[in-house]
Amino acid sequence: MSDSTQAARAAVVIPRHAWQALIVLLAGMFMALLDTTIVNVALPTIRTSLDASEATLSWIISGYALAFGLALIPAGRLGDRIGHKWVFFTGLLLFTLASLACGLAQNDLQLIIARVVQGLAGGMFVPAVTAVIQLLFPPMARGKAFAIMGSVIGVSTALGPILGGLIIEAFGNENGWRLVFWVNLPIGVAALIAAALLLPSGSERPAGEARSGIDWVGLVLISAGLVALLVPLIEGQDQGWPLWTYLTLASGALLVVAFGVWEVMFTRWGRSPLVPPRLFRHPAFTGGIVLALVYFAAFTSIFFTISILWQAGLGHTALESGLVSIPFAFGTILGASQSNRLAQRLGRTVLIIGVAAVTIGLVWIWLALLLIGPEITNWELLPPLAIAGLGSGFFIAPNAQFIVATVDRTEAGAASGVVGVMQRVGSAIGIAVIGSVLFGTLVVSGPGPAALAEAFTTSATAAMGVSAAFSVLALLLVFVLPKRVDARY
Repeated sequence: MSDSTQAARAAVVIPRHAWQALIVLLAGMFMALLDTTIVNVALPTIRTSLDASEATLSWIISGYALAFGLALIPAGRLGDRIGHKWVFFTGLLLFTLASLACGLAQNDLQLIIARVVQGLAGGMFVPAVTAVIQLLFPPMARGKAFAIMGSVIGVSTALGPILGGLIIEAFGNENGWRLVFWVNLPIGVAALIAAALLLPSGSERPAGEARSGIDWVGLVLISAGLVALLVPLIEGQDQGWPLWTYLTLASGALLVVAFGVWEVMFTRWGRSPLVPPRLFRHPAFTGGIVLALVYFAAFTSIFFTISILWQAGLGHTALESGLVSIPFAFGTILGASQSNRLAQRLGRTVLIIGVAAVTIGLVWIWLALLLIGPEITNWELLPPLAIAGLGSGFFIAPNAQFIVATVDRTEAGAASGVVGVMQRVGSAIGIAVIGSVLFGTLVVSGPGPAALAEAFTTSATAAMGVSAAFSVLALLLVFVLPKRVDARY
């Protein structure tokens, strides 16, 4: 770094209100990301407390992820039009109320609906975080703000399983899972008050940009298509794969095709589409978003499988289940803290190392389950989870930057939005597929805990094998990305 650059950075003075606003924004992001992991350890207790079906457990995770992803792009566009402050505030308010509703749910349907609303709300306010950071912090200081955001992402996802386990351990299975959702309430109320007082108001984008509008028809088509694909993947195994599941899958595929046709037509009319078709003129971008989908399908499903095996199969407590994730969590935080520096030095190689480490970790876990069986302990999972966590940290922070670099710089904003959506859609599809494999292969051969442990271990082995296969495919897809990223991205 040159002396002039260092001097320029030293001369940047960041107003106090910018740091105050950053705290508010990151409190909201902390809640949204905490809820992606804290719920995993509560799934077995939800199952017994509400007498919920196996499909319900998949919906609790997949419904949240899919709704979150589908809300990202329109929420960002809406923020450009009316101001990010009130989109953030509204999303945060809805998220807090949905968290309350999740904890009050009396049956699985009520919980699924509240969880989907929670996901939509999270997808509403999270885009405002990066948008307001861009507006409040000058370019020379923006890196520091995003580094803090990265740390919050790592801590919130790492803290989720441990905090969830502690809550259920302290308050019991019947009430503990409800408090897992209600932990958002004090954070949400405090953040809402602070957001109203501290966040900048108004629409901060140029007027021409604000008038671009939202492609509502495209949003309806892609939402309906993805839901039509997800429903049979989650419900099919539970229902015995009747005819309607295949028809729904086919209709989902047709709706996705219709969405593509509509986006092309919408663009030709001079309008601003939800997903600009021009992005797919770059083959590397197409491969990159497939990579995002496949990778997130692989790694987000790990603890869905482990949590259910550890509690429902092997009879461990929720806290013990949460503690299993500690090596992965610390590995992720360590990897993420070094990923930017390594990406600058090694380029795409850091992504290759990251996905390779995740693949090694998942294959190792699969082999451990296969060879050790129901006698497996957290000590056998510690090394592979630490390796997988380190690799995940290397990959997650810089991967979007490399995918966006496959398109022209003028298309970077639209490309970034598509990558975010595909990551969430990948999480939803991954949980749907893994849940179907896990419960579809579950056959308990006799009474007693030994037979139950054997059955769940066999099913978890099959599910982890699918997660490992997703990871292998992601490793192959990394090579479509550019070797280096222009510093302007």
